[in-house]
Amino acid sequence: MYLLAKHRFGDTSLTYSIRILAAISLALACSTAAVAQDVPTAEAVTASSHQGPRPLSQIDPNSNFVLRYDVRLGAQTRPAYFGSDEYEVRPDFAIKFDYARLRGLGEYGSLSGNSTPSAFGLRGSLRFIGARNSDDYEDLKGLDDIDASLELGLGVVYRERNFEAFADARYGTFGHNSFFGEFGMDGIAYPTDNWELRLGPRVTWGGQGFADTYFSVDSQEALASGMDRFKADGGILGAGFEATARYRFNDLWGIEAGLRGDRMLNDAANSPITERGTEDQFRLRIGITRELILQF
Repeated sequence: MYLLAKHRFGDTSLTYSIRILAAISLALACSTAAVAQDVPTAEAVTASSHQGPRPLSQIDPNSNFVLRYDVRLGAQTRPAYFGSDEYEVRPDFAIKFDYARLRGLGEYGSLSGNSTPSAFGLRGSLRFIGARNSDDYEDLKGLDDIDASLELGLGVVYRERNFEAFADARYGTFGHNSFFGEFGMDGIAYPTDNWELRLGPRVTWGGQGFADTYFSVDSQEALASGMDRFKADGGILGAGFEATARYRFNDLWGIEAGLRGDRMLNDAANSPITERGTEDQFRLRIGITRELILQF
């Protein structure tokens, strides 16, 4: 069981993609304990008698519930909007859960961190896409503004020590009101006890509503912007790769960097919006990680 938050292709704002196994999701929802956080801007205390982060040696083997997770906080550079050739620097935030134990339901992961069992998981997935304002970008002059969107959904993942594969599907609860999916896999290597390296392909898919919202140009927009009228259809909208490198300074602190590259495909690439920008979309991020443990 694990939860991972990370960037999704082409988001126009800080993205949170949160995944967790159904059993632990239910347990957390029913629990009245607050999750301890340790980031530069906020700090919370757990409802149990054990407060704050704990080294692995201080995990109580008699605890009914144990959850070990990493928080990453840093910066990223990414396209300003789908198809843009302008890049912006924005905050980057992520959470990864790599060990959990719930008495009576078993455990996932290893307390020592030395092994990762083979496991299928069901996870939730969330993405927020910020509003697109045409007045902010010269290439978008004459196009209608697009409201922010929140996507919610589920995914499945298979994980081994040196391999991971996943498939996620989300629906825009407001904004584009359509489905969006992503598929990917990673090869995972551990050159030393401190290093973790990942590399793998990514494929993104968008429904009709998603493609129409972000890549179509209607008649009025065409007249106002000088672009050709274009009706975008859904389907495979992009493919690329993602590479990450993580180094642990000690049990609690580390640093992680990632590079994501996508080539827009089909109507995402053929859109006049993308033609004014570029079909090649890249994202570079780096952040400090901190391990935390919740137990009671």
